[in-house]
Amino acid sequence: MIQLLLLVGFVLGGYFLLVSTLFRRSTCKGNAGMAGKTVIITGGNTGIGKATALHLARRGGRVILACRNRDKAAAAITEIQQETGNSEVLYMQLDLASLKSVRCFAETFLKAESRLDLLINNAGLVADGRTEDGFGIEFGVNHLGHYLLTVLLLPRLKESGGGRVVTLSSMAHRWGTRFNLVEAQKQFFHAYCNSKLCNVLFTHELAKRLRGSNVTCYSVHPGVVRTELSRNVSLWQKVFIEPVARLLFLDPEAGAQTTLHCALQEGIEPLSGRYFACCEVQEVTDRAKDDAVARKLWEVSERLCGLSS
Repeated sequence: MIQLLLLVGFVLGGYFLLVSTLFRRSTCKGNAGMAGKTVIITGGNTGIGKATALHLARRGGRVILACRNRDKAAAAITEIQQETGNSEVLYMQLDLASLKSVRCFAETFLKAESRLDLLINNAGLVADGRTEDGFGIEFGVNHLGHYLLTVLLLPRLKESGGGRVVTLSSMAHRWGTRFNLVEAQKQFFHAYCNSKLCNVLFTHELAKRLRGSNVTCYSVHPGVVRTELSRNVSLWQKVFIEPVARLLFLDPEAGAQTTLHCALQEGIEPLSGRYFACCEVQEVTDRAKDDAVARKLWEVSERLCGLSS
């Protein structure tokens, strides 16, 4: 009996330790108004992106869901409009696995919309394979597509005044390496970690290039969240992940809080380029703030997207 009680105590202790550290919740307290402002959220039709869109629409923002699946986007828009009463929630087609699609999206947006106040690079995946352009799918979608999208939209962000770029990374960036950032990896979790390291390095370098402008940028760890991120993993991996996810992982509402913090919190402009988790700025590994590596990643990304002269 004593052994059983000790086991139960150990399990409960471990559970409470996890929910107070790795799976800790936080709440955005930012109060910036969104009326009259325009937001783009990649992958805004599901998960964290949808929860973020709901909050920003509730605050009166004009919210554009940039995603691939029209049907999912339509369902999300209907739900958000019904819940918030905000009719300014729109869909624009974007496939981050295609640089052509990214360019088409940017061209369409710049022709149709006169301002952009907030770009949330939210979409991401864990998968194997390659993009339309031949890059590793995780590097291509999680980093390169967002890199090109951001660069193409920066002029409009600067015009609007006080624009922000929020890019979802992950604590998994800590397991990324500074080498082979653009290669497809045989182990796709390693490729995922590398792509999340790219997100942090991209934000670090972007902040430097935005100095002197009125645009700021932040990278975000949303927490360990129960989303469709792993929808492309194998069945045996899902069998392992799903029970743990249901017990411990945050829901998308909780996972959206740090994104919302970086979007809405006033006074964080001096922290441009930094990494946030649980609605707080946090330190990153040395490799994630290496100036030379961040600059090299930018230059390589620029070349791969055909932007370099």
